[in-house]
Amino acid sequence: MSEILQQAMLARKASFKTAVLSREDKDKALKAIADSLEANKDLIFEANGKDLTKAVEDDLDKPLLKRLKFGEEKLSDSVSGILSLISLDDPVGKVTLHTSLDDGLELYRVTCPIGVIGVIFESRPDALIQIASLCLKSGNAVFLKGGSEAANTNKVLADIIYNAGLDAGMPEGWLNLLTSRSEISEMLSLDEYIDLIIPRGSNSFVQYIMRNTNIAVMGHADGVCHTYVHKACDPDKALKVLIDAKTQYVSVCNATETILVDEDLKDTVLVDIVDKLRSLGVEIYGDEYISKTFGAILQEEWHHEYLDMKVSIKLVSGIDEAIEHINRYGSGHTDAIITEDASARDQFMAEVDSGSVLVNCSTRFADGFRYGFGAEVGISTSKIHARGPVGLEGLVSYKYKLYGNGDIVAPYASGEKKFKHIKHDI
Repeated sequence: MSEILQQAMLARKASFKTAVLSREDKDKALKAIADSLEANKDLIFEANGKDLTKAVEDDLDKPLLKRLKFGEEKLSDSVSGILSLISLDDPVGKVTLHTSLDDGLELYRVTCPIGVIGVIFESRPDALIQIASLCLKSGNAVFLKGGSEAANTNKVLADIIYNAGLDAGMPEGWLNLLTSRSEISEMLSLDEYIDLIIPRGSNSFVQYIMRNTNIAVMGHADGVCHTYVHKACDPDKALKVLIDAKTQYVSVCNATETILVDEDLKDTVLVDIVDKLRSLGVEIYGDEYISKTFGAILQEEWHHEYLDMKVSIKLVSGIDEAIEHINRYGSGHTDAIITEDASARDQFMAEVDSGSVLVNCSTRFADGFRYGFGAEVGISTSKIHARGPVGLEGLVSYKYKLYGNGDIVAPYASGEKKFKHIKHDI
């Protein structure tokens, strides 16, 4: 029996125990984890230093290096995220439906954990903390596989979190860290023990996972996010929002990668946008007009995630073309419109097919913490079960509970009795 199979069997047993933990028990464990992370920060930073040194030696791209770095600021943010989770309601045990099928025959729909969740994520050590904390609060056991670049940091973080959880009453096997690429293939075969896989990465990576497992997959594909500047925009507002959406933190999936601008603005707002982005060091890719007019690099692939100080800009004839472009070349992640026109706003919000659709604000707001979810395990570009930033509610399912008193189906089948189906307010 392989080590991973043993871990999966233990995680399955653990999931039955985590499913019935009280909110008090889970919040106690989360507080213990937050305290332990603070107490062991020197150990964490030392491990991260090793990863950063190796990453520089391996000539890792700058955006990935920025994701990999885990210092005081990211630790503080991670701990704040855990504490915010503690303040949130328990997502487990919520009654979402109550129907009286007949007198004394009561049906309830109640939220419950999914079970064992496997999450494969990029080189962001803070993502490990978010995922583990969310799974704990939602009553799930978890398998974690981070990027190899963060191997030392992830190992230290996983040990701290797991042991702090154990000391606070979490069951053995509630958290498991995978450390090699080969272990992913074995995890994907364990459909008897693992209930959901959440891959965070490129679309091709998500598709690979889906093709190679019988486990349900919640896809977090690439973030080809758009900001569309409508002809009825406030120019100052448009510039402010665009700069934040593109440059506030470039190496994340909710940063704007393509800017669409109405042709009516080509001699005014567009010029200011290009000038400002270039002054900040952003490299411009564009359509034929942008390339010819501003000397930008001609864009040949509009479905492109830079994760860098680069952006695509395209002129569009109006809102219909903008929406068509987004729905064709976007990834269903996050898209925004800048406009003062209520009709354009409503059309954009209704017709853009993405998990998050925004008006007059930065795409960087599409985040579980900023949405008030405490944190997120990822941003789902799927449409089934959970969509957009996936927080606690995306990590629970539900079960139906029917309470009777010796009731049988035969009288209803024969027509002797009829169902009342009385719906109760929740």
